[in-house]
Amino acid sequence: MTTFKDRSDVFADLGTKLSIAEIFETLVDGEVPIRLTAYDGSATGPEDSDYTLDIKTPRGINYLATAPGDLGMARAYIAGDMTASGVHPGDPYGLLKALQDLKFRRPSALALVTIARSLGWERLKPVAPPPQETLPRWRRIAFEGLRHSKTRDAEAIHHHYDVSNAFYEHVLGPSMTYTCAAYGDENWTLEQAQENKYRLVFEKLRLKEGDRLLDIGCGWGGMVRYAARRGVQVIGATLSAEQADWAQRKIAEEGLSDLAEVRHSDYRDVPEGEFDAVSSIGLTEHIGVHNYPYYFDFIKGKLRDGGLFLNHCITRPDNTRSTKAGDFIDRYVFPDGELIGSGRIISEIQNIGLEVLHEENLREHYALTLHEWCKNLVANWDACVEEVGEGTAKVWGLYMAGCRLGFQRNVVQLHQVLGVKLPADGSWTVPLRPWWEA
Repeated sequence: MTTFKDRSDVFADLGTKLSIAEIFETLVDGEVPIRLTAYDGSATGPEDSDYTLDIKTPRGINYLATAPGDLGMARAYIAGDMTASGVHPGDPYGLLKALQDLKFRRPSALALVTIARSLGWERLKPVAPPPQETLPRWRRIAFEGLRHSKTRDAEAIHHHYDVSNAFYEHVLGPSMTYTCAAYGDENWTLEQAQENKYRLVFEKLRLKEGDRLLDIGCGWGGMVRYAARRGVQVIGATLSAEQADWAQRKIAEEGLSDLAEVRHSDYRDVPEGEFDAVSSIGLTEHIGVHNYPYYFDFIKGKLRDGGLFLNHCITRPDNTRSTKAGDFIDRYVFPDGELIGSGRIISEIQNIGLEVLHEENLREHYALTLHEWCKNLVANWDACVEEVGEGTAKVWGLYMAGCRLGFQRNVVQLHQVLGVKLPADGSWTVPLRPWWEA
């Protein structure tokens, strides 16, 4: 394979014009790990690779050149200007794994001039992104207000969750549970593991018939219904209108209306208090790290003395890096999402006067969960595309497969933290040892 990246004489020649494949070779640090082909007829990478990326249009180059990295590649792929072979669009995990160690190098000024001249200056101009992309963070302020205001949080939740209940039914399966499952072993079905997750939360919270539970960020009401079927009075709150409508219908179908309610509401607007327990399963990622003190103080204010709470959320593997999500996740999946390590979460819980009883990491469980969701998307691909369009379906395949790889590589984790609101005298109100079945 001819490589131009170290040949300064090539770049010094003002008449040199590189092909797209040669430009790619110039920018990659190391060997090209997969096959790359382009509309100009050029190609690079191993000919026997299991995976091929094909840049099919000049607009694909605009996307790649104006947003180098995962955002530009996602734009070109979602818009159809770059296609992938060797994988199904509902689960491009194999391709992403093959690309996981791909690194780009900073070209010299002379190389940049040669690249620009080779592509043509019109290829360096920004073009409109695919319609699935939301506004960048700085522009959201003008249209939706400050980050994590009620208005902006509602819009972020709408972007992600109000895609289509039918689409989510195809992807998530009968449980309609869009959070990490808890597996007994790798051979469990997704439904077994999701039911087990709710069982685990229920038992950790020591819930029993007649207790009162507040489930904030309740999604389609899986935890709400699980607890209500066992005689617990439950209020769930979600910012997604479609989730609330679906959950209320399901509650009525199951004859649980006397015990359970899901409100289309910001959790901050729930007026009731003195709950025996509060569960938060998959909400913390949306509220903003700087809002943690208010968030955990809100939970504290909703609990009776001796009441338990459980926080279940995606985290970073440490507490030192940026809390902001990457560009692709922020623009296409979780606008305004923020993550930090479990240590920061535990510190904030303790700082407002709640006691932490237990925490555990379910990182590999989420990788297994995402694998099953991708399998569902592949199996129901035609129906999903009919429901939301091919571009949106591709976003979800890319997102879920990428997240599966992220959990496997310890880029992200999933932690459950269990705590208690102590009585004024600090007395111990729970058994001396863990009382739930792991």
